[in-house]
Amino acid sequence: MFKNKASILLTLTETSKVMKSLVVFSLFFLAICCCRENDDINCTQEARAGLNVNVRDALTNNYLGEGITVVAQDGNYTEILELINFNPPAFAGAWEREGDYIITVSGEGYVTYVSETITVTSDPCHVIPQTVDVSLQPE
Repeated sequence: MFKNKASILLTLTETSKVMKSLVVFSLFFLAICCCRENDDINCTQEARAGLNVNVRDALTNNYLGEGITVVAQDGNYTEILELINFNPPAFAGAWEREGDYIITVSGEGYVTYVSETITVTSDPCHVIPQTVDVSLQPE
């Protein structure tokens, strides 16, 4: 009978050790899973243009699109912005790209426009779009 009591005590001790190990492992696992950064940020899968440029004729105030070129430059990086034919038309670029941009807008019959520095930043998911309104002066 003593042998059975010892076996029971040994089995209870081993079970207790296993349970303690499981509790410690569970707490460790929960700590890792719950402490990860950005867990509750739900980012979309869309790409966002960092630069959105609206171009107008300074005299008529009409939006300009076709025949206008918008170039963004950040250091050695240069990009020709894409004409988006919405109503009104707009130019978009620097897709998901941070930077300090100088924008040059030109078109036949207009004085070329050069912007001050435009800074595009981002949050954990996307760039924060910057909208620039440009009025081109006819020559």
